[in-house]
Amino acid sequence: MQSPSASHGAGPSGVVVVIPYYNGAKFIERSLASVFDQTLPADEVVVVNDGSRPEERAFLDQMAARWPIRIVDQANGGQGSARNTGVRESSAPYISFLDQDDFYLPTHIRDLRAAVPEDDPCFGFVYADLAEAEGDGSIVRWGMVKEHTEHPKRNLHRMLRDDLFILPSASLIGRRAFEAVGGFDTQFMGYEDDDLFLRLFRRGFTNHYLDKVVTVWCIHTGSTSFDIRMVRSRFKYFKKLVADFPDQPRFRRFFLRDCFIPRFGRYFIDHVIEAVKADDANRAEMSAILAEYAAIVLANPAVGRKHKLKLRAIVFMVEHSPPWLIRAIGSLTRLPGVRWARSLLG
Repeated sequence: MQSPSASHGAGPSGVVVVIPYYNGAKFIERSLASVFDQTLPADEVVVVNDGSRPEERAFLDQMAARWPIRIVDQANGGQGSARNTGVRESSAPYISFLDQDDFYLPTHIRDLRAAVPEDDPCFGFVYADLAEAEGDGSIVRWGMVKEHTEHPKRNLHRMLRDDLFILPSASLIGRRAFEAVGGFDTQFMGYEDDDLFLRLFRRGFTNHYLDKVVTVWCIHTGSTSFDIRMVRSRFKYFKKLVADFPDQPRFRRFFLRDCFIPRFGRYFIDHVIEAVKADDANRAEMSAILAEYAAIVLANPAVGRKHKLKLRAIVFMVEHSPPWLIRAIGSLTRLPGVRWARSLLG
């Protein structure tokens, strides 16, 4: 569905803003206000309703009466699917995503657009820093991206070993590059961002970093980071990386041992510990994920014997220990000086 006031055509920025929307009436007004308060306006604003409840969908019509947005409806397919739909339903050469619960600072589009090199035929994306905030927008940290890993991206090994800390809500992506790699991989509902930017890097598209805060990233308990879907998606992404980057002993590249275990292994253990402590209904599923992860690690000849013995002990403990013991070990890891427990769990 397209709102009567939807705007089309090219403008001075060459930017489309795509906002995935799922039952987000609590936040979407703030997000849209930030888009239409830009010093350099977007040419297009597309809101993709990803199967929201009828009353939540109706709220978008109220927003369309205030601002020139285009509303596109689809069955629920997840954030990556909604973003892909928004790109298909637009035409601007530069794509700016915004999550429904985040918001832009007033110079977001101007700053990112100015950071696009004029003489770069292989342009992929430019990204910037964010302010971290609570759900109500109260700032926690004024800048967070540059505190983690390296920017811009130059080294594949580091991109595989570390979270990228590139957020679509603080990025501007070239349409040609986005379409060349097929957009977001819709199997993911978490880690779809890292997956996209890694594929753009691997296809030879350039990336550029702007050392400036352009977006406010709001974290709250309703965020997908706290959802079982994130746990599942993290494991899917781990398996995709393992399949895409097999070890290369000839070049002494041992991706599982040196990149993927340090990056993901602790998560799969912690998921089970936390599920037991919280008496979570998903404990069995998380235990199964840990067991499958362990099978992959144990089958790899480059992983050391000591690590494999420790991992076998952890899996055995999870599968055979009573919940009270796992809770006790989980509590011990938080006490300073209890090295044996920390070693057991990581």
